[in-house]
Formats: sequence, C-alpha cells, structure tokens
Amino acid sequence: MKTNPRRTFLAAFLAVVLFVPLFIYRAVGPLDFWWWMSANIALLLALCVLFDRNFIPFLLADLRSRAAWKIGLGLLAAGLLYGIFFAGNWLSRQVLPFAGAGISEVYHFKAGAAPLRVIGLLTVLIGPGEELFWRGFLQRRFQVHFGGLIGWLLATALYAVVHAGSANPMLVLAAAVCGLFWGFLFLQTRSLLLVAVSHTVWDLAVFIVFPFS
Repeated sequence: MKTNPRRTFLAAFLAVVLFVPLFIYRAVGPLDFWWWMSANIALLLALCVLFDRNFIPFLLADLRSRAAWKIGLGLLAAGLLYGIFFAGNWLSRQVLPFAGAGISEVYHFKAGAAPLRVIGLLTVLIGPGEELFWRGFLQRRFQVHFGGLIGWLLATALYAVVHAGSANPMLVLAAAVCGLFWGFLFLQTRSLLLVAVSHTVWDLAVFIVFPFS
C-alpha cells in the first residue's frame, strides 16, 4: 500500500489541534464535550476518506471476512481490558495519592449530559469512530511508513498526547494503556471491526454500566 506521508502527518496534526482544546475547555458555544467530541471525530473520518482511497475498501473487506468471529473476539477483548482497568483502579488508588481525584475527574465529562445521548454517541460514533481514525487510518499508515512496531507505538503515543490537555495524569495513563491494547490488537489482526467492538463496549462499560467512580 502506497501512502502520502504528508497527508498522514497533516491528519495527525489536525487530530492534535482538534482534541487538545476539547480536553482543555470541554465545551464550545452550544457544543458540550460529547457533541464536540463527535464533531471532531466526524471531521477526521471525512479526512480519512478524502486522504486515503484505500480506507473504505479496507473497511469493507474487513466487514466481509469472519465478522462474527471478530465481534466475539472484540467482546472478549473489551472484557479483558475492563479487567485490566479494574485491577489498575484498585492498585493506583493504593499507591498514587492523586489517583482517586483523577479518576473521579474523568467522570465529570458526563456532567449535565443526558445518559441516553451519551450512550447513543458512544455507540454510533465515538467508540467506532476513534478506532477508524486512530488505528484504521493513523496506525495503519504509520506502519507503512515506519514498520509495524514503530507505527503502533507512534500512534499510541499520539493518542495519549492529545489527552494531555485535560491536565489529568490518570486520563493520559488510561489513554496510553488503551492505545497500546487496541493498537496491539490491530497490529496482530488488522481488523477494524474487532477493535471498534472492543472500544465501544469498553466505553459503555466504563462510562455507563460499571463505572469506577
């Protein structure tokens, strides 16, 4: 697969420009965090299609091949990641004096937002959309430019960096762990369906069904 590195790095730059202010300010005009996040993802997905002519064919080929198996594995992966965070939640609260406040701060993103709207946006756009952009576009192209290992780590680092605008070390750490986990799954399986299912189900578990705070 041939890729234009300038388009890859332009998309990466735009992701930083879009997401860092989101985590700093959390709302802009009539848009709260969830609408703003959704708008950012929709814009980046449009760029994926515009910048990468192989993006849609890659996604369609993935959906046509062993979809049920990928969905099942994605569900198992979501459960495994939740277990990792369950253990990490307990451990971090024992050893890091700022962990409890940092974890609670993450849940302030839900303040004032109707639960059904959050569930809908997480399920339809935010969960799958993040994977389509971060793994399906950026990591996939970084792997072409720099090789599998470096591409995975570079995409993970950028995914963690854009969360730094929150000034919340626990959120940045969580993003790094998630980026490593989903990035590794994509590196091994090259399945966007699998990582999208895992991300979406994990989001719903952590934010709605079984929150840690």
